[in-house]
Amino acid sequence: MRIVLWFMALFGIAVASALFAGNNHSTVTVFWAPYRVDLSLNLVLLLLAASFVVLHFALRALSGLLRIPLQAKRWRLQQKVRSMDSALLDSLSHLFAGRFVRARKAAELVISLEESLLRGGERLAYAGRLRTMSHLLAAESAHALQDRAVRDVHLQQALEHAQGREAQDARDGVQLRAARWAFEDRDAGAALQWLDQLPQGASRRTIALRLRFEAARLDGQSSAALETARLLTKHRAFSEAAGKSIAIGLAVEMIRAAHDQVQIQRVWDALDDSERSIPEVALEAAERLLSHGGEVAVSRLWLLPIWDTMVQSADALTLAQRVRLARALECGFSAVDGAPDAAWLTRIETAQMGNPRDAVLQYLAGVVCMRLRLWGKAQQLLKQSVMMLQDTQLKRDGWRALAEMAEQRQDAKAATEAYKEAAKR
Repeated sequence: MRIVLWFMALFGIAVASALFAGNNHSTVTVFWAPYRVDLSLNLVLLLLAASFVVLHFALRALSGLLRIPLQAKRWRLQQKVRSMDSALLDSLSHLFAGRFVRARKAAELVISLEESLLRGGERLAYAGRLRTMSHLLAAESAHALQDRAVRDVHLQQALEHAQGREAQDARDGVQLRAARWAFEDRDAGAALQWLDQLPQGASRRTIALRLRFEAARLDGQSSAALETARLLTKHRAFSEAAGKSIAIGLAVEMIRAAHDQVQIQRVWDALDDSERSIPEVALEAAERLLSHGGEVAVSRLWLLPIWDTMVQSADALTLAQRVRLARALECGFSAVDGAPDAAWLTRIETAQMGNPRDAVLQYLAGVVCMRLRLWGKAQQLLKQSVMMLQDTQLKRDGWRALAEMAEQRQDAKAATEAYKEAAKR
């Protein structure tokens, strides 16, 4: 359809030209003393059109001739840029392939080509970022080769060229790599210093948080590592199970690092409510507090959520955790100011009656009765518990308690038998 329209247009122009030229008897007279030249109007129009065409092409030829030096300069610039791009790709491919010497040489070639371009009076719009990335690749290769001196030189040069708002991402990348190199050198302090220099937005990125977590663990900063682990779990960098496991390990580590009641209380206050309700954490804190002569009431307050969890669901705690809970409460009851109050007495009695086949609860109830000097009931509960207890140490303590009560009754035979059973464990 388009071709047909073109033909119709050409035919129309041809017809109009024929009608105009065939019926045009006008002339143009040119007076050039002492001559007079008469020309037809059609010829004058053709000459004008031809002159325009010739002049147009002559000007284009002249413009092309004058642009030859500029085009040559532009071609040389393109060749250098292509060489730099090729060298940069070579550096990346060699780095990923583990050919670190070649990767560093290719990165240094990019830097030398850019410097020659700058000496020639040309400057790329992205020259700063190009130099930054080239120095970073060279530093990465030097780090892989354990050449720390060369690595540090390229690192400083990368930081110098990563200036300005447009190069902020490149600067963040350089600082993150520097932190990673320091961590791999087992210098956790330097790694944390590099991370502290990051802007607020960059410091909360997942890669930065992971690196801060690893560096804090290496530096022994359990509190900072725990705070970072919380953020990573919140950002779903850790699964819920992994985050909980890490939090347990760090919280227990912090509690074990505390050496007096004040430090233990400070660590406990720094934990979240969800972390305080974890059995391992609460048991460790209570045991640590009691071992340092802390208040028994405080330890029981920490253990209360764990106790409620055990009472509500028999399978909520493992056997080892239930034994630790019983021993922690027993340790509090044995203290001078740790006599069981009415509330705990009611809790233990209710739990034991609600689950009479639970040997751990029977043992704990027997210990409470023993502390309250209810010898008959204590002996009954402890005898029932030692027959069903699976924990060896708890069973040994049960037989020892029976032996002590037999000695108080001056029953030497029963005390001897109980001591023999305890010695077997």
